[in-house]
Amino acid sequence: MQQVRLGRSGLVVSRLAFGTWQLGGDWGPTDTAEAMGAIRRAVEEGVTFFDTAQAYGFGQSEQLLSAALRGVPREQVVIATKGGLRPTDGGLVRDASARWIRAGVDASLRALGTDYIDLYHLHWPDPATPFDETAEELARLIAEGKLRHAGVSNFDVEQMETFGVTLPAETLQAPYDLMRRDIEAEVLPYAEAHDIGVVVYGPLAHGLLSGSLGPDMRFARDDWRSRSPMFRGESYARNLRVVAELDTLATEFGFTLPQLAIGWTLANPAVHVAIVGTRDRDHVDEALAASAMDLDQVMRRIDALTVGAVPVAGPSPEGCDEDRDVGCPFSKEGHAQ
Repeated sequence: MQQVRLGRSGLVVSRLAFGTWQLGGDWGPTDTAEAMGAIRRAVEEGVTFFDTAQAYGFGQSEQLLSAALRGVPREQVVIATKGGLRPTDGGLVRDASARWIRAGVDASLRALGTDYIDLYHLHWPDPATPFDETAEELARLIAEGKLRHAGVSNFDVEQMETFGVTLPAETLQAPYDLMRRDIEAEVLPYAEAHDIGVVVYGPLAHGLLSGSLGPDMRFARDDWRSRSPMFRGESYARNLRVVAELDTLATEFGFTLPQLAIGWTLANPAVHVAIVGTRDRDHVDEALAASAMDLDQVMRRIDALTVGAVPVAGPSPEGCDEDRDVGCPFSKEGHAQ
């Protein structure tokens, strides 16, 4: 497994990170034994970077990751988690206040069973909390040794600039896939110019680029995609047509569709790491092969095939309608009250 320096953080990590969102309950039921087997397979195959979040089941995902890594020397893995989302009766809200960030770090440390977190991301920008308040608290947590490094997630350039006045972000976590390329315009060039380590999530477009979804797909009721308009209707049908064409292209060159999708994200020189989540240990090997792919011959053809694709966003405050019928776990306001 190829290793890379993660921007100004100086962390050396595998180019693929094992993601654990799918283990927190938002993607339907989890077979714990199977999930732990996938994580252990990743370790065996050289993956050193593991990504989770407090909000992925509020302890469920972090505890499962900790259990799966038990017995692995702590210094051999880089553990990243995220905070700044708080559960309420109405759903999740953004809360990047100093008090909640500190409480979240302490909760994550307990759930992960570790004395320190290698990399901590602010999960979402919180419009109700000044960036300097959050940044100052993260700096204190780093000084105390609870965190080694800090970054941001789902930030645009202006937000990174403002946050960086108090604490320059060492890393950025952002969505990026063949069907969703908006970060190419400003975010990736900014990150590259400022040596910010870029970790992209959702390279398989939340399952669309896995090749396993069809027009009659029925998601579990507790899978957020069951309520998302992007997984039904004309947008879904259009994307499935694009997926079929990409699958044909991948087969022509001896790749699988997931390998093509993951390898494409890593081909961008501004991207350091792609997060891949799975509950199937056999899928780990398939993903690992993508980290060493050479796609120079097919990049133009990929661009041509994806022109008509509809960008697929995951659940976020910005995607919430008033009736909340969009697969969104956030409150209508999208931030702490």
